Amino acid sequence: MTETTIAVPEIHCMHCKMSIEGAVAGVAGVETVTVDVPTAQVAVSFAEPATMDAIVAAIESQGYEVPSN
Repeated sequence: MTETTIAVPEIHCMHCKMSIEGAVAGVAGVETVTVDVPTAQVAVSFAEPATMDAIVAAIESQGYEVPSN
């Protein structure tokens, strides 16, 4: 199991939270996903077949940009 936190600066409301959580939860292998609106962070626990690329793609599919590190 991998746990990570992803910064998504565009998160600012409950709609953002619901949209991102729904999209990321739909990625096969994602165990949990929680969006923290005040910190604009997405906490994800996942295992194979989920990948970071798939999780980032799910977030971006909702119209949010995930800055590269």
